Amino acid sequence: MRVFGPVMSFWERHMPRGMLVRSAWSASSLSDARDALSLDAYEAAQSQPFARPLPGEELPRYGHWFKERAVPDVDERRVASVELRGGGFAVTTEDGESHAAARVAIATGLASFPYRPPQFAPLGEQHATHSMDVPEPTRFAGQSVAVVGCGQSAVETAAILLEAGATVELIARAPAIRWLIRGEQLRGVDPILQRLLYAPTDVGPAGVSRLVAMPNAFRRLPRGLQDRLAYRSIRPAATSWLLDRTANVTKTFGREVARATPDGQSVRLELDDGSQRAVDHVVLATGYRVDVAREPIVGDSLRAALRLHAGYPILRRGFESSVPGLHFLGAYSAWSFGPIMRFVAGTKFTAHEITRHVVRAHSASARA
Repeated sequence: MRVFGPVMSFWERHMPRGMLVRSAWSASSLSDARDALSLDAYEAAQSQPFARPLPGEELPRYGHWFKERAVPDVDERRVASVELRGGGFAVTTEDGESHAAARVAIATGLASFPYRPPQFAPLGEQHATHSMDVPEPTRFAGQSVAVVGCGQSAVETAAILLEAGATVELIARAPAIRWLIRGEQLRGVDPILQRLLYAPTDVGPAGVSRLVAMPNAFRRLPRGLQDRLAYRSIRPAATSWLLDRTANVTKTFGREVARATPDGQSVRLELDDGSQRAVDHVVLATGYRVDVAREPIVGDSLRAALRLHAGYPILRRGFESSVPGLHFLGAYSAWSFGPIMRFVAGTKFTAHEITRHVVRAHSASARA
């Protein structure tokens, strides 16, 4: 087996300095066969315990610590393309080296899929930046910034930019920020009640969390119910520890940016009520839209053979796609296996499920 790609590169290159990890501590451990490389084990190996919530810079450090102990021989070259070849695949690295493989698992994350609403198309990167590209908030010190959105990414980005010295306005279609206060209160009432209402994976509201934590059960629900529960589990919301930090952020709710145009070094925004804003920069905390057809490493031969739904590969047991031997992990698998696949908490199920599938397939092939 060979593993390609720079470890934890998305977090290191794209997460803003000063962010905190929203996921619960219990839901932030990577999966290993012996359950020996948990976040608790990583913390125990350090000179002092970490703050709660976990500082964002510790997550990639944990990832590297995990990698050194579990998968030390990662080839950190990026893969340029995966194509069908003969009865298997050709995996070509960025420097042009080609490798034959009988089975491939793609887990390249969300870096290729930031969503920029069409009304912001006239703005170049000098005027509008997706929230995944604000790693150094201090560069906006002294500037006026409009942050578009009202989920965790939008609200935390607004807080960090404000603390970095920017003047910030949050603009959102929603009538208000959905603060995760009730769930946090329920978790703090009684440890037994918490265990009854919330799975350790901590994805989804009370009760639903237990179902979401069982992807093979979740995927057997009627499709419409899956979609409703998935949205309910990951709809835009923000943690209550951002309340005080955003007290001085100007907030405009129930409004949408209808038009955005560059105006010299600044940006002019027209909202759907006719009001206007002049700002130095726009940050689009508008989420991601997975579309395998836009994943650069998926070659033309694969793209033509894949069955998709709204950009997601349709996967069966073992995360295997319609192309035998080709698996998609992480956010790619969310439509087939549920919202837990978008989070670190999904790695345990993913690791066990794909391992079982590959071992069974190998055994069946050997018997044949």
